[in-house]
Parts: sequence; structure tokens; C-alpha cells
Amino acid sequence: SKMEYGPIPSSKFDEVIQHLRHNFPDEPLNASVGLCVHGKPCELLEHHDLLTLQDGLSVMALDKATGEIAGVALNGIARRGDVEKALEDMKSIDNIKYKRIFGLLNNVNKTIDLFSKYNVDKIFELRILSVDSRFRGKGLAKELFLRSELIAEEHGFKLVKVDATSLFTQKVAECLGFIVEKSVKYGDYKDENGQKIYDTKSPHDYYKVMIKLVSSKQNVG
Repeated sequence: SKMEYGPIPSSKFDEVIQHLRHNFPDEPLNASVGLCVHGKPCELLEHHDLLTLQDGLSVMALDKATGEIAGVALNGIARRGDVEKALEDMKSIDNIKYKRIFGLLNNVNKTIDLFSKYNVDKIFELRILSVDSRFRGKGLAKELFLRSELIAEEHGFKLVKVDATSLFTQKVAECLGFIVEKSVKYGDYKDENGQKIYDTKSPHDYYKVMIKLVSSKQNVG
């Protein structure tokens, strides 16, 4: 069926959250830690999702025949100091599953400090790439990625980043010219009893921070 792509208006936020409730739990890091479960509200994550949607940079694919959401790319702005603030905020959140997911992402991003490395104050983050299971294998993810990149260019970003937690996202990003900034093996993380913290299912063995430099439209001419 034919797809229609476009920005996500606030009138669609609820529908996007519903879509994610059904599709996001498959994401390997979440599947291993179990923060969100199928079809159920997931307050801690949905709070993040709404803040990201409010940045106004996200894209959706609609099935033209039914008008339903087939896939989304939730894109947000990362600014210098955000990661440090997020790590500070996490201290007051009493949820081990949340801490395991966001602790990993935040700590890795703090370590690599892309702001200093690329001398930028803001980074375009492709935070969640989600395609409804009924629409997979049709190139939607790649199209959502491409459109996100165009939005980044239009808004004058120099750097696009994706925290690619699944092999699927890593392959799409690689195919579009993203390079691996940092690769982390899930199996390397153990708790105090020597048990794996992230028991992700094969083939999802790595979390990769991937980036691409884009030529922003503002610098042309």
C-alpha cells in the first residue's frame, strides 16, 4: 500500500504514543531490560517521547488506504549539558529498568562528548525509529531516516546522531553513510553478581552511537 510521509502534528501525538506502545517493546535494549511492555502505558518513556515530539522535528509514515501510522522517526535536539542534567535527574528516579537503559545511553554519550569533538552546540538526534510490524520490510525505516536527515539540514544542524541499539537500525544508518562513533558490546556489562545486565537477543550484540555530518542549508552561498 502507498505511504504518505510528513511532520507529526500535535493532533497526532496520542496516536504516535499508541503506536509506540505496541511496537517499541521489541527494541532490543528494552526487550532485555523490560521497561515497557506491549500495549501498556510506559510513563517514564512516554514522557521523553512527548518532549521529543514537541521539538517539532519528528516524521511519520501514514498508510494512505487507512490513514493509520505505519512508522515514525522521533527526532529531538540534544544540547550541550543535557546528558549531565539527565544523569543528575536519574538519581531521583526509582526505577532500575529505566536506569539501566538511560544510564547506559547517557554515560556513553557523556564519554564521547560529540559537542566538543565536532565543535557544535546542538545535535539532531534520531531517538526512536519504529515501524509497525505489519509494514516491515518495505523500506519505511530508510525513508524515515532520509527525511529526518533533510529536516536536520533545513534546521541548520551540522551533526545527526542515532543511538542505534538494534542491528536493524545500525544497518539502515550504515547504508545511509553514518559512521560508528562508539561501539559497545551489551555482553560486557555485568551486575555485582557477574550476571549479564543486558541479555539482548542475537543478532543484537552491540549498541552503536552513529553519526553523520550534514551540509546545513544555512551555510549555502
